[in-house]
Amino acid sequence: MTPGEPAHAVSLPAAPALQDVPDYVQALDGAASYLPDDQRALIRRAWAVGAAAHAGQTRKSGEPYITHPVAAATILAEQRLDMETLIAAILHDTIEDTPLSREAIAGEFGETVAELVEGVTKLDKLQFRDRQEAAAESFRKMLLAMSRDLRVILIKLADRLHNMRTLGAQSGEARERIARETLEIYAPIAQRLGMNLLKSELQDLGFRALHPWRHAVIEKRIRTQPVVRREALAKIQSQLAQRLAMEGLAHRLVGRVKTPWSIYTKMRAEQKSFDQMMDVFGFRVVVATVPDCYHALGVVHSVFKPLDGRFRDFIAIPKANGYQSLHTVLFGPYGSPIEVQIRTEEMDLIAERGIAAHWSYKHGGAGNSAQSRASNWIAGLLESQRSTGSSLEFLENVKVDLFPDEVYLFTPKGDILSLPRNSTALDFAYAVHTDVGNHAVAARVDKKLVPLRTKLVSGQRVEIITAKSAAPNPQWLEFVVSGKARTAIRHQLKHLEHEDAVQLGHRMLDRALEDLKTSLERLPSAQLEAYLAEFKYPRLEALLADIALGNRMPVQVAQALARQAPGTGDLLDTARATLPQDKILITGQERGVISFANCCLPVPGDEIMGFHTTGKGIVVHRMDCPNVVDYRKSPERWVPIGWDREVSGDFQAALRIEVENRPGVLAQVAAAIAQAESNIDRVEYLERDTSVAGIRFSIEVHDRKHLAEVIRRVRRLNVVHGVQRL
Repeated sequence: MTPGEPAHAVSLPAAPALQDVPDYVQALDGAASYLPDDQRALIRRAWAVGAAAHAGQTRKSGEPYITHPVAAATILAEQRLDMETLIAAILHDTIEDTPLSREAIAGEFGETVAELVEGVTKLDKLQFRDRQEAAAESFRKMLLAMSRDLRVILIKLADRLHNMRTLGAQSGEARERIARETLEIYAPIAQRLGMNLLKSELQDLGFRALHPWRHAVIEKRIRTQPVVRREALAKIQSQLAQRLAMEGLAHRLVGRVKTPWSIYTKMRAEQKSFDQMMDVFGFRVVVATVPDCYHALGVVHSVFKPLDGRFRDFIAIPKANGYQSLHTVLFGPYGSPIEVQIRTEEMDLIAERGIAAHWSYKHGGAGNSAQSRASNWIAGLLESQRSTGSSLEFLENVKVDLFPDEVYLFTPKGDILSLPRNSTALDFAYAVHTDVGNHAVAARVDKKLVPLRTKLVSGQRVEIITAKSAAPNPQWLEFVVSGKARTAIRHQLKHLEHEDAVQLGHRMLDRALEDLKTSLERLPSAQLEAYLAEFKYPRLEALLADIALGNRMPVQVAQALARQAPGTGDLLDTARATLPQDKILITGQERGVISFANCCLPVPGDEIMGFHTTGKGIVVHRMDCPNVVDYRKSPERWVPIGWDREVSGDFQAALRIEVENRPGVLAQVAAAIAQAESNIDRVEYLERDTSVAGIRFSIEVHDRKHLAEVIRRVRRLNVVHGVQRL
């Protein structure tokens, strides 16, 4: 069948008997032995359907292609996932690479399986500017699918794990790219979802593919540990086990073996040698209940003394991925530290399998803490991606959240929030709620008032102070570290700019229509809709924003809307140039659509005019600016504007100050400017000789009165010969 034929043309095979299937399908059946017989028969049927769909397709190793999705399903069966997940894993490449359609899958195996398969399907068919953008967009779609059903990511991780296990058939360049992507994105996602077993294998395989020689050296050193070390490990283990048994604690005690990747990353991060890294003994104590965990902690502390400041309680304050354990470091008998993790059986299961543990879709339960935390994390990502401009920006934001050295903080009500390391009070505000972040003005950390840029450390109690009038500032982007905060700030800034542009565009178009004896309200709606449709504007707001940004001239739009004769435009332009009293009033806070010219730096109180510039909106000049003469040559772009009664904020101004050229003068002038409550942005020497120096001060003032006060205070200084506004 050709891909263009309808889906119902596919003849789907029936479920084969277990003895009639290849070894790799029997292995899957064995791994799925926890499922009832009828469900396992349906899984074999899915294999038969997938094998028929992928017929003739082979992997680079030469094996039939179907062996790959079956291997991915086997990995998931080992995690005891449900039937729908296993079937979706077997069929996860069929929609993209075979004639089998989504409708056929839904008809045979149900809508849920079809949704899972569609969620996992990659975006290779779409055209992107480059591979990086394609990967980012594919990742974005995967996260969207995850938000609907977490099982999508489990299939994707199993798919990636089997690809990593069989990476040898790929070219060197592909191996490096896939391995890097695995270490940068997929292993951290597995960790974020609490799936430590999967994460460890992905990291180790990625490390082996990226740095084969380094991996081989470290692996060999681990395998050939000296006998002395093995004896020491056994002796410590027996001492701990003996004391736990004497206390009547039912437990499971295992020695922890470090992986080559964990050793390698720690060696690099902590600048330690291999011997220093291996000079640490690690044990895990698994007990029945939470009280037993704390009892066991007391027992191990009585066997070996704990190292001060190295105890962490992740049971009371779980990690963001739901991981719970007590961590302590003991001073060992051989001068080497002993790292001990203490947890319950359920915590151990969740630590190793994360969201795959205790799968609860079929039971209608709320799921374990790892699942609820994963769902919350993905809900946050979903909110973030709605506001993000590009896939690459979204991927960068997510990467920030995937590598969190976390800090744990308390809300005023005692709830715990985890944030990436170096997070600020503003990151905390956005973690509480986007609206709290957007209206934040300051914070109280442990009851002390601090600015929003203050970095937070674990254990602090943080309260955010908000004000209805407050709004995000572009400078906030310089100090926030969490992806959610960065995305929310950008989104709000764009929203505010758009709102300001719409309001200004409305005023400009209204004024142009008034000159034609009409208004927006009086225009027939059909006429307005026809104009918007002709120029492909989805809404009136988009047209108004375009007018404010200088992409459309208000006069021309007004003429078209009012169906005015072409000759009227010239008359109107002349009238506008001679009617400065008909002004648009500005506050100076119109973000993105009003900017102030650097050539004359207007401040409130100055006589001003506006020049309509494509893409920039209105650029404001002083009337006495030398460049205004040139702008008069384009009357259609001239915008009569004035200052509103209420103007707020700081405005840039520049002064040329001539002073005596001797030490200490600069400090005197700066002090006088500061006493006038003005801020100095920049200072530069324009010219200087043995006796006199000309200095340019770039300062911030509220209005002309404030600027006059600054000039008056500076002129009073004996060392100043003259002050001139630039």
